Amino acid sequence: MPGSQQSGNVMRHALFASTAAIASAMIALASPTAAQTSVEGRVDRLEKEMRAVQRKVFPAGTPIEAEITRPATPQPSPGTPASTPVADLTARVSALESQLASITGQVEENSYKLRQLEESFTKYKAETDARMAPAAPPVATVPTASSGAGAAPAPAEPAPARPAAAKPSAPAGASEARKTAVAAIERPNSGDEANDAYTYGFRLWDAKFYPEAQAQLKATVDKYGDSSVASRAQNLLGRAYLDDGKPALASVAFYENYQKRPRGDRAADSLAYLGEALIQLKKPADACKVYQELDQVYGSSLSSSLRAMMDKGRAQAKCS
Repeated sequence: MPGSQQSGNVMRHALFASTAAIASAMIALASPTAAQTSVEGRVDRLEKEMRAVQRKVFPAGTPIEAEITRPATPQPSPGTPASTPVADLTARVSALESQLASITGQVEENSYKLRQLEESFTKYKAETDARMAPAAPPVATVPTASSGAGAAPAPAEPAPARPAAAKPSAPAGASEARKTAVAAIERPNSGDEANDAYTYGFRLWDAKFYPEAQAQLKATVDKYGDSSVASRAQNLLGRAYLDDGKPALASVAFYENYQKRPRGDRAADSLAYLGEALIQLKKPADACKVYQELDQVYGSSLSSSLRAMMDKGRAQAKCS
């Protein structure tokens, strides 16, 4: 009996040791699984936030290509314990979360600045349109009846207004010599109507026939506003106004070109010339905002001539 009792005790101790070992192994396996589940939840949240940023930056649905690459795995020195795959993944997710927070903050800041710029120019355009609106014709006063002599005859009804005549090739009152010179400008006929219309406007502008160029380029934008040539045509329209001593009209043309066609061929040019127009209008603070927008949006792709123009404008406007 004592030998049998001692044998039972030994078996119970062995069974307890085995159960403890199994429990320890299950705890060790459960910890990475829980950590992996937590990391997967963070990754899902990161994907949702990145899609939200994409919708804000690219409202048209243009996808953004990821530029985040996996960092090189450092080689542990001898004697240093290696980290687990879950720990490495957690560190990478933490870095992604920090970078996404920074990008989101920058997007919100740029959106706020763009809204400020749009509001400022909407107000400025309304003021410019009000100043340039033609004055209303004086209203005729109807004479009252005179005592004893009978009533005065009622005034005749005004004749209906005639429709505005189409703009001629040369402005009204132009000399015959100017009309002849304008008529001598060759109209291209390559078969590409939109490009031919722009090219003819460019030739008029290059010959310094600014009013004629303005009429031609404005008609080009109105007719071919959805084509690739529209960005060049409206930018040149603004330059024709600027060269003609009309910085107010030029600023409206430049701003609308950037606002409607931010990816057009001359969007960056329009922002640069918009700054110059605002300097001529004695609005250096607004010019500085425009140059800041130009640098933030197109800084890495600006040509040397546009960058030199921006630097010169900033100096003239005394931008901080």
